Amino acid sequence: MAEIVIRNTNERITGEENVRTFLQNQDVIYESWEPAKLPEELQNNFILTDEQKNTILQIYDAEIKDLAARRGYKIWDVITLSDSTPNLNELLNKFEEVHTHTEDEIRAIVSGKGIFVIKGAGDIGYFDVELSAGDVISVPENTNHFFTLMDNRQIIAVRLFIEENGWVSSPVNDPDFKKA
Repeated sequence: MAEIVIRNTNERITGEENVRTFLQNQDVIYESWEPAKLPEELQNNFILTDEQKNTILQIYDAEIKDLAARRGYKIWDVITLSDSTPNLNELLNKFEEVHTHTEDEIRAIVSGKGIFVIKGAGDIGYFDVELSAGDVISVPENTNHFFTLMDNRQIIAVRLFIEENGWVSSPVNDPDFKKA
């Protein structure tokens, strides 16, 4: 279940309806998938083979196709990150730069935890969306944001794309952003 921390005030928003309402007001899509569908041997396996990644895509095929039909996604994949990932710190440094995309960025967390840092509308400023297994989030196009891992540094996520080459990030130098 996702939780939100508004960085300007340290206010924490919890509870599915409160989280959903806050994110809807920020034009962020938030949905849920059933994390228990993932077999136990894949739930905490953060070093996946291509075959195991394809198994995850098959397990969530109905959910993926539903999102694709509603939102126009054409391709999808599975990404896994952990301390076993080569060059993890370099990847995280790249991820932890505020940027935008010309299409929305969607992640369905199937195991582990991660955080989207998103710039909110008006005086909300930046807020963290702490995600765990079952959370599905879509950051709107042209919205300042970035993604990073939580302290456990482990995640498996399904990513969906409209552009067949995936999205391209455009770095943003935002003086309002301050690292936590």
